Amino acid sequence: MAVQQSKVSKMRVRIRKAANRYKGVAPTNCGNCGAPCLPHRVCKKCGMYGGRQVLNVSADKE
Repeated sequence: MAVQQSKVSKMRVRIRKAANRYKGVAPTNCGNCGAPCLPHRVCKKCGMYGGRQVLNVSADKE
């Protein structure tokens, strides 16, 4: 039978199990246009970040 060499702390076990619970970065909604975008990134639809216009996005790209 295998014998445990030393006690594994609660913190070490929780760190190991936390890696399996990670679901990735959840998208949020843009405060200006409401389109889904990643947090702390410029919105690709309207070009706004932090309440100011950062990128010039043309409307007829479709």
